[in-house]
Amino acid sequence: MGACCTTHIKYQGRHRADDDLAEKEGKGHQQALPTPGHNGAIVRLQGSSSFISMYTRKGKKGINQDTMTVWENFMGEKKSFFCGVFDGHGPLGHKVSRHVRDTLPFKLSSIIKTSQPNGCTENDAAASAGQSYGKNDSNGVNEDRFSSWEASLIRAFKESDEELNSGLSFNSYNSGSTAVTIVKQDEHLIISNLGDSRAILCTRGNKNRLIPIQLTVDLKPRLPDEAERIEKCGGRVFAMDEEPHVLRVWAPDQDSPGLAMTRAFGDFCLKDYGLSSIPEVSYRRLTNNDEFVVLATDGVWDVLTNKEVITIVASVKKQSTAAKVLVYYAVQAWKSRYPGSQVDDCAVICLFLKEQPLVSKSLYDQDHNHNHDYDMSKCGGSQLDFADSNICGDKKAEEGETVINCDFTMDKSIEQRD
Repeated sequence: MGACCTTHIKYQGRHRADDDLAEKEGKGHQQALPTPGHNGAIVRLQGSSSFISMYTRKGKKGINQDTMTVWENFMGEKKSFFCGVFDGHGPLGHKVSRHVRDTLPFKLSSIIKTSQPNGCTENDAAASAGQSYGKNDSNGVNEDRFSSWEASLIRAFKESDEELNSGLSFNSYNSGSTAVTIVKQDEHLIISNLGDSRAILCTRGNKNRLIPIQLTVDLKPRLPDEAERIEKCGGRVFAMDEEPHVLRVWAPDQDSPGLAMTRAFGDFCLKDYGLSSIPEVSYRRLTNNDEFVVLATDGVWDVLTNKEVITIVASVKKQSTAAKVLVYYAVQAWKSRYPGSQVDDCAVICLFLKEQPLVSKSLYDQDHNHNHDYDMSKCGGSQLDFADSNICGDKKAEEGETVINCDFTMDKSIEQRD
């Protein structure tokens, strides 16, 4: 969905109920200590580090089915990362997403480890990719390296899915999970996507302005190729009368389960009818213009646009609080946009590509040096409050439409509550 950029909302305070929930969720699992992972990795399920901010919050639908993980020093390489967010659905979706969270990065690390001669790492074998083997295409993608990563990721996804159907203590027949993951090694970014969670990149364009680049495609039944695969395999794609704008996937002989995505872990009731566990894998070479990557479940993307997300993340004073602040604004957007509906679970990982604080210098300089794209003179709550004239413009509000970033006011108390 995404919020329409036509009216404005200021979030300048928090209700006591929100504070109580945040405090309750903040105890224990939100500050979980990192643990050792395969091949020397450092595994985080919550919290932050020099380059990472993570946060999840339960919605109003029951148990939190969103999970996430970051493996720092992935494959034993300094400043290499595996990041993933997983959105469970169905009666046991929380168990599916947790299982995938714990097994997928381990399987990928093991597959790559065993595929290298004499146990050497990918960087040892490739010597920084594109410099010692294979050839690059016009976009700088090393074809051999990408093919190797793609094969390893598809195998890891496949094995994780097969494991869900092989005698675990819970049943994944009517439950499943999305997954969006990235692997960062030096300037190389490998993205994998299964379902409708999403990854975006914040980069700099003309006049040093921040621009969102969507790294994944939401794999939903509205995509012609996805719907065609489902229908060729005997599944059905249609929308319910009460949700005419939401296409769903159904079994051929019964009106269930009505899945809103076309690829997922689990959901074995649909695996014979076109639902796939094969991820879409892509590659991007990072540059000095790139600032950070955001991975999030659809609880964020259903109410905030890509532009709004990078605006919020780029506005935090402390990078460690970025994910928490973003989830807070997503929750407020849910309450404003859909007051009669249940707020969805939200999970966010922000991977910062530079150690320097992003906005305290860059957006302020950008405003004063580049035609006042961001009006810092409107700051009232913190030094990072701003309005984006390109989002707000002079458009009139239409009834029922909402925008988050016009007259954007950062609530300083959010960042102060770590």
